[in-house]
Formats: sequence, structure tokens, C-alpha cells
Amino acid sequence: MKIELASSYGFCFGVKRAIRIAEEHKGSKTYGPLIHNKDEINRLKEGFNIGLAESLNDIDADDSVVIRTHGIPKHELAVLNKQNNKVIDATCPYVTTPQQIVEKMSEEGYSIVIFGDKNHPEIKGVVSYAVNPKDAFIVLESDELEDLPLSSKVALVSQTTRKPEDFLKIVNALILTRKEVRVFNTICNATFENQDAAAELAKRADVMIVIGGKHSSNTKQLHSICKRDCEDSYLIENEEELDPSWFEGKKLCGISAGASTPDWVVQNVINKIESMKK
Repeated sequence: MKIELASSYGFCFGVKRAIRIAEEHKGSKTYGPLIHNKDEINRLKEGFNIGLAESLNDIDADDSVVIRTHGIPKHELAVLNKQNNKVIDATCPYVTTPQQIVEKMSEEGYSIVIFGDKNHPEIKGVVSYAVNPKDAFIVLESDELEDLPLSSKVALVSQTTRKPEDFLKIVNALILTRKEVRVFNTICNATFENQDAAAELAKRADVMIVIGGKHSSNTKQLHSICKRDCEDSYLIENEEELDPSWFEGKKLCGISAGASTPDWVVQNVINKIESMKK
């Protein structure tokens, strides 16, 4: 069985930047998991003494706090600044952009529509930048727009890791019903590249292994995309979850990885699959 990596996979610019920032601030705490990969978080804890604060109650006044790649709500950032914590912002610039757009467009009187998962930390941060919270709405499906009290002017942004074709459905639905629609495509280019590469490989592969955090939106999207063309597609966090039966009778094993998956985890998976072939 041949093993082939997708032409684009793994760490994106924002994740690489966040990890570098965390490594430069040994002994600090991240507010929320820095990225959606528990193995990399454990590496930072063991090698750089990076702690984890799950809530503001876990942060002392003298703590240095690294803001996670997904960002945090605006009011929580204000609390940290008021406490005089040393705040190190590792928010991905691609996440900062929709935050700024939401703030600016809501100040100009636009209703805000955010395409994304309301429970995702990125979206919780983005929506908090709306000047009037009652005029900001989070949707995942176009039919959710029907009952929303939107004004005639709407500004639309997307979670950085959503599928472009799904974003387009929201765009089309708004254009048909609203007088003015400002569309800001805030989906990350790295997401496009990883998704396209995974889709191309899945069309040829007999089995696809997608590596990444089970809570990672972009990794789950990759798995969904692979599943469309390769039924035997599996989402794992590390090599310990591999099942030898997945590879029986297969000729080509494709591998992709989410934007929060480090190369060393990918290599561990490859090594384990190679050992299964012997």
C-alpha cells in the first residue's frame, strides 16, 4: 500500500505564529486552548511551562496571558487589561479581520450576519464586537435568515474555517431579500488550500486518514470533504487511534491534517501505518 500526503495540509500561518508566541513566553498561561490539538498543547506545557486557563477565574492578576488563536470576547479582553495582566495577543490575524469588520459595520448601522457555529470560540469572539448585540445574528443555514429582524442594510462575514460553497448560499439568500448587502469573505486561504488538496487526493485514495483535534472545525470540515469521495475516511487525533483493519486490501492511503496539527504528529501517524504494512 502506498501512502500519499495531500499537497497542502497541517499548520497554517496563524497556528505557527501562535505557537512561536507561546514558546517565547515561557511560564505564561493561555486563555482557552491555544489551538485545537491536545498533543501540541501538552508539548507546550511540558517543554515551555505553558499553563491553561479555562476561564477568567483561573487567571491571577500577575499572570502573563496568551490570547488563543481563535480570539476571545471583547469584554473578557477588557477584564484582563483592567486587571493589568500582561496580555500577549496570539489571535490569528485572519480572525482579527472579521472582529474589526463587525465592529465597524455595526457602528455604521448595518445588521450583522455571521456565518458560523455559535458555540465555536472564534464566533463567540467575533460577535462580541457588534456595537448592538441585538442586531448581530449567527447562522449556519440560509433558512435561518427568514425569521431574523434584519434591517435593509446587512453586512456578512464568515467563520474562517467554513466551506466557501456554504457561505455562498447565505450570500445568495441575503441578496434576494435585502436592499444592501456588504459581503466580506473572511474564510482563510489556508482553509481553501487544505480542503482542495484533500478533495483531490480523496478522489484517488482507497482510504483517507485526516489528522486533527476532534473539536477542530477545520479538521471536521476536511473529514467531511474526504468522506464525499472516499467512504473509508477516518478522523483521528494521533497514531494511537489507528485501526489495522482500515488498511486491509487498500492500495493508496491518503493523509491530510487540520490547521492545528503539527508535523511531528503527522509523522508519527505515517510511521505507525508503515509499521502496520510489515
